[in-house]
Amino acid sequence: MKYLLVLLVTILSFSSARSQALPPYKQYKTLPAIRLLSADSTGWELKAKIQKNKPVMIMAFSPECDHCKHETEELVKNIDKFKDIQIVMISLLPLKNMAAFAAHYQLQKYPNILIGKDNAFATPTYYGFSSLPFHAFYSSNKQLISGFEGSMSIATILKIFGK
Repeated sequence: MKYLLVLLVTILSFSSARSQALPPYKQYKTLPAIRLLSADSTGWELKAKIQKNKPVMIMAFSPECDHCKHETEELVKNIDKFKDIQIVMISLLPLKNMAAFAAHYQLQKYPNILIGKDNAFATPTYYGFSSLPFHAFYSSNKQLISGFEGSMSIATILKIFGK
């Protein structure tokens, strides 16, 4: 019985220490080196495609998520307020779903929006999110400002960037 109690206490202490560990994005505070696929299946590096001297909003989304759809609609309606912000939308679903989503919202029209599929599923590991949409905000020098899991209003997003 004593051994069982010691084993239980050990397991609980390890699991609570593990749950308190910060996700990598909060530890490193920089944009991750993630490779994404465009709708046409061409690969690209996140860091290489980001515009210099612009703050960045990473938005992990699902083409099937109603909250993600609504937030994308609001982003597109207010795109003029985001002209100085690079938006990177990352999906984990199949490429055809992501491409249909991008076509529906005509995201290719907006030079400050990049959309890609995370084929290696590195995004959930780096950001540690469990629900969508997930947002990570970076300054113009690509340092983490904050992260947020769930839907956000346009006003809240702009406030994070000081706009």
